[in-house]
Amino acid sequence: MSSTIVDAHAGEHAHRGGVGAFISKYVFSRDHKIIGLQFLFSTLLWFLVGGLLALGIRIQLAWPWEGMPVIGPMLFAGEGGQISPEFYTTLFTMHATVMIFFVIIPILAGAFGNYLIPLMIGADDMAFPTLNMLSYWFMWPAFALIGMSFFFPPYGAGGGWTSYPPLSAVWEAAPGSHWPQTLWLLGVTCVGISSMLGSVNYMTTIIQMRAPGMTMFRLPMTIWAMFITAILQAFALPVLTAAGFMQLLDRVAGTGFFVPEGLVVNNSIAASGGGQPLLWQHLFWFYSHPAVYIMILPAMGMVSDIISCFSRKPLFGYKPMVFSISGIAGLGFIVWGHHMFVSGMNPILGMTFMVATMMIALPSAVKVFNWLGTIWGGRLYFTTPMLFSLSFVSMFIIGGLSGIFMAATPVDIFIHDTYFIVAHFHYVLFTGTAMAVFGAIYFWFPKMFGRMMNEQLGKLHFFLTFVFMNGTFYLMHILGARGFPRRLADPYDYETFSNLQPMNQFITICAIGMVASQIIFAGNFIYSMFWGPTVGRNPWRANGLEWTAPSPPGHGNFDFQPIVYRGPYEYGSPEVDTDYYPQTQPPPDGIEPTGKSEHTDH
Repeated sequence: MSSTIVDAHAGEHAHRGGVGAFISKYVFSRDHKIIGLQFLFSTLLWFLVGGLLALGIRIQLAWPWEGMPVIGPMLFAGEGGQISPEFYTTLFTMHATVMIFFVIIPILAGAFGNYLIPLMIGADDMAFPTLNMLSYWFMWPAFALIGMSFFFPPYGAGGGWTSYPPLSAVWEAAPGSHWPQTLWLLGVTCVGISSMLGSVNYMTTIIQMRAPGMTMFRLPMTIWAMFITAILQAFALPVLTAAGFMQLLDRVAGTGFFVPEGLVVNNSIAASGGGQPLLWQHLFWFYSHPAVYIMILPAMGMVSDIISCFSRKPLFGYKPMVFSISGIAGLGFIVWGHHMFVSGMNPILGMTFMVATMMIALPSAVKVFNWLGTIWGGRLYFTTPMLFSLSFVSMFIIGGLSGIFMAATPVDIFIHDTYFIVAHFHYVLFTGTAMAVFGAIYFWFPKMFGRMMNEQLGKLHFFLTFVFMNGTFYLMHILGARGFPRRLADPYDYETFSNLQPMNQFITICAIGMVASQIIFAGNFIYSMFWGPTVGRNPWRANGLEWTAPSPPGHGNFDFQPIVYRGPYEYGSPEVDTDYYPQTQPPPDGIEPTGKSEHTDH
């Protein structure tokens, strides 16, 4: 795009002038790119909060009641600068809540989904721009409500991120103590509304607004992953939302959806009773197991695009990748019961969930071997995005293999609620998904800001993060195998676990190093936004439609009508002299697109 066109687009709002123009363009914006950046900045700030909460947990475990003389007063945590066991429960509740609902889900579906979907399918914006704006601003009531719940006396919300009743469903007798959990439930409901608005928008945009020639099997894997994630959200979220309202009614209106008959709290009947606590677990995990894939499928899609680009090879097995990601999503709806193996379910039902869970390993293995097939024989460029993406693949393998242990009912009965579970889901969601997110930020940063992040600092950030995160989470498998329980505030309460303290302390030191390493990322990100070297449209020599738009894209994204002639992974094509073949480049013979996919599985 010429500077004249860019200036014209940039000036579309400038004529209004003043604060109003700034607010309409950058605050209450309906431009998908601005909304994506709003999600990105918000989630990165909450990522910092979640990391600090994690350090509070780890310091307490490494040096019980001794490591909090500074952290305690900062967190309003009791007398003498020490936290209480109840406040420790609040710490891990809020850490998980922030990381899941305020970081992983919104940064994948909110930030990258918003920014990339129209650009990668050749659209000028989302199908419903106003709905898109509301999907972001519905997050702010959630930020406020859950943030306030943390500071309400006496301890804040402490039901865990799963909010299991009856612990979370009764109206506590202490003055004001009912508010934290009630605010927490309201906040999670707002997050659900935000995700629902986004999912409707994403599905409609991808189905209806693709550029000419962009068939479904010419979509990049990022878009396929976002599309299937949106379907998951649309079908699973209503269940959690309904369950949240029922638990709210239990708390504020005395209903008995989840509160059992005759439950006594503080020497009095807590509610009318007659409810089923296990009903909440079924409803919660019917959403929250698909939510695991909401938190990882977009990462799989983005990693597929990055690995293909820096291997300079077509993605191995494009259609099997699409079908496997669909299979993972479908199976994700029928395995929620493996979270409840210790709840006393019928063994036949437990075996059904066990077999269905193990079947998810099949489409997951397809993806892993296809990534390896893409790398094999490629001309690899070990850029920062590529290093993070390769890390995702290797860490996802470890997380997936540890998950197979929990799929087996007899094994899960032993390791359930031990640190083996903590190790597993952190390997999937941090060493996996978070590494993919870092890779995606480094990869699409030039498109978002028109500047390049520093590669040397990026590789240093990768190396330190990779070393410290494995030092943090891998040893948790050993703790769990020894039976070390989750949610335990003081390991010295049990003589059996006191000899594990050196390992706990090593984990905590690595966790401090991992959080400190993110200072490098923050400095690189902020500096590069303003002073990084400027780039053109396609600094990575990639094939996707987004790389044919200006960097950063102006209003309407494209300065031409994109027409798609091929799939997104035509690297090393014999039809052109270069090692990449953009989707919008006409074929040498000038044949117009037929609308049929010309992609060949390699």
